[in-house]
Amino acid sequence: MAEEEAVQVEEGLVPVLKWDQGLFKQITVADAPPGYITLFADFFLEGKFRLPATNFMASILHFYGFHILQMSPTGMDRVRHFDVLYRYQGMGPTVENFRAFYQLIRNIGFFSFSNCGPAKKILSSPPKSFHDWKMKFFFIREEVMPIAMIFRESYKIDKEELPILKGDDWYMRLLATPNRCFGE
Repeated sequence: MAEEEAVQVEEGLVPVLKWDQGLFKQITVADAPPGYITLFADFFLEGKFRLPATNFMASILHFYGFHILQMSPTGMDRVRHFDVLYRYQGMGPTVENFRAFYQLIRNIGFFSFSNCGPAKKILSSPPKSFHDWKMKFFFIREEVMPIAMIFRESYKIDKEELPILKGDDWYMRLLATPNRCFGE
């Protein structure tokens, strides 16, 4: 296990982790110390995730009942694209509106989102696939997420048929945009 040393900061004592080289090579995503969560590097590189996490991201995780560690970069990319597209239009993104475009899926043990069949496509060039994305991860203090996340035990996903509100103003205002990475 890692050696811990307490350091005084404004909020109180925070453990500082010291890893030796041998231990570092054995670390897995499940080894986050108490008070920390694991995040994959490709959430940021490919999924456009940023910290601190938005309330919309927290709402998605809460509604679907899974931990951010259970999401794929493809799913992250769709959530972030929707969030940015909505904010660009001057609207606040909601889970209800997100569900008009996307449905929850499970792919290779991780949760993601796919297009709802009859809904218009708002991501004109979706990401293809990410290779070796599970190999690069790090631990970060759990306070970066505005909710307490739980690991979803059940991988059963109920198929939903939601009405597409094609006449609603918010629906008509969203136009398909390409999947692009922007600099900071």
